[in-house]
Formats: sequence, structure tokens, C-alpha cells
Amino acid sequence: MLILNSKDVAKALTMAEAITEMERAFAVLARGAVELPQRTQLRVAGERGTSLIMPCHAADERGSGGEALMVKVASVFPGNLEREMATINGAVLVLDPETGVPEAVMDAGSLTAIRTAAASGLATRLLAPRDARVLAVIGAGGQARSQLAAVCAVRPIEEVRVYSRTAERAHEMVEELGGESSATLRVVGSAGEAIADADVICTATTSAQAVFEDRDLKANVHLNAVGAYRPDLAEIPVETCGRAFVVVDSLAAAREEAGDLIQAVAAGVMNWPEIGAELGELVLGRVEIPPRPGVTLFKSVGLAVQDAFAAKAALANARQLGLGAEVSLE
Repeated sequence: MLILNSKDVAKALTMAEAITEMERAFAVLARGAVELPQRTQLRVAGERGTSLIMPCHAADERGSGGEALMVKVASVFPGNLEREMATINGAVLVLDPETGVPEAVMDAGSLTAIRTAAASGLATRLLAPRDARVLAVIGAGGQARSQLAAVCAVRPIEEVRVYSRTAERAHEMVEELGGESSATLRVVGSAGEAIADADVICTATTSAQAVFEDRDLKANVHLNAVGAYRPDLAEIPVETCGRAFVVVDSLAAAREEAGDLIQAVAAGVMNWPEIGAELGELVLGRVEIPPRPGVTLFKSVGLAVQDAFAAKAALANARQLGLGAEVSLE
């Protein structure tokens, strides 16, 4: 069995390849070739965090070599920031779909950041203005860094504005990524300043309330909201949800977990039947995007099928590159 740490995963799966894998994953999901139980959320006593258990089997559709079997356990502990530790930690167990034998264990934090951002990259490619130049990122953790990379991979971004309630982390992010991006990165003092005239906005926080004001959005803008994964969390104002063309990774999962949308429905500004589409439906061309959509919103809670395809690709590349450490369970 191969063990891949976070650095191994990052080397084994580029953002460009991850976006391609997410396109495949959502297409297979839309075709119904995935066994995807609703993930289990285990709240840890004292609200220290949440552990998520996510299994998936994706069928080898049409002999494409796409069959995958895996289980992920990922824990989200916001208080880890005070310990100077990552918020998201965990492991992905990849199994041989023919025999059930464990093939690999890899770091879930790195894989989750890459595949989550890659889904946003895919949604941005499908929904954002083609001439998008300005990106706003709200949040400065690992997810925020990956979101930046994904959007820049699909749009000609020239300016990136980063806002975080912890300014120090925003400055660290800009300093860390400034030399890696062709865009100009800068820290701003408020969410309103970040999103003013922005063409694409990514929110990657664990906020329990909206992180910006609806009135501060420009007329044509695309949003990727990835932070709220429980009904009691929300990053996007209910007014924005109510007027946007909304795309979700999974409608069933969104109804259970997407706090932004759940709260918008509860406020009476939108209804579930009004959701524009699931991402896989856009990939397959089953749903047309309105010619002048105005505000578009991709709301992601994260699906195990994303991990399955990302982990499969990462494992194949790691073997070719000689990454990781082999261990025996016998």
C-alpha cells in the first residue's frame, strides 16, 4: 500500500489535471453511474469540530477505466488556526475496485483543497465572464489558496484582492503566492473593498453569517462559495442567493448541508425547484445557461465522487513519479 503525504499529493495532482478529473467526475455523477451515500457528519463534543465520513464507488462507465472505490475521513476543526495547524485534516483510503484490497492512503487535507478548488475552476470556466480580470478571495486558509489557483487556471486574471478577518494570514497568503502568480495580489481591508468591481469571487471561510453585502456586487459576477458545509453556516447573503442563477454540486447534498441556500429558502427568497442546475448537468449540456445570467453562484458542499476521481489520478501519477512510501499490511 502506498502512503502519500500532503507534499506528495500536491506534486502528483496539478490543478489543470484536477479540473479535468472534476469534469469527468460530475459527468459520471450526472449519468447516475456513482454509488454515493450521504456523508456522515460527526460533531465533536464542545463544538471543537466536525468529522466527515465519505464513501464512494464510481462505476467503470463504458470501459473508460474510470472505476474508483474509496473512503475519506476528513475533520474540520476551525480552532486549529490558533494552534497554527491546518483547519482540515484527514485521510483518503483508496481501494482496488476489483478486490477491495487497500491500495493507498493519502493526505485528505491536500486532496480536498485541490479537488474543491478544481470544481470551482470548472464552474468558473462554465459560468464566469470570459474576460474576467479581477478576482476577490475572502478567506486566507488552504482552501483560499487553492481557489485562487483554480480560477487563474481558467480565466485571464490580472488582479487578485484578498480579504481575511485575520489580516496577518491574508498578508502571509499574498507573500507566499505572489511570486507564483502572473496576477497582481494585494491585501484589502474589507470584504466590500475586495468584491467591488470583481468579476469572480471565491469565499472559503467557516463563517456563520454572510461575509459581504449583496449591494456591493457588480451586475455581472460569478461566485464560488465553498466554506459553508452545515445548515448553520453561511457565507453568501440570502438576497444574493435569491437573485442568482444557482448551480450546486448535488441538489440532494445541498438540501441537507448548504447553509447559504437552506437559509435563503427559510427566508422565503428562493425555492429548491428554482435551483438552476447541478454542475454535472452543465457539463453534459443538459441545462442551458441564461444568455444574460447576471449573478451566477456555484455552491459546493463537496462530494466523495470528487475525492474518488482526484485520488485515482493522484495515485496513478504518484506511482509514475516514484512518490510516497510503500508499506505492507500483512
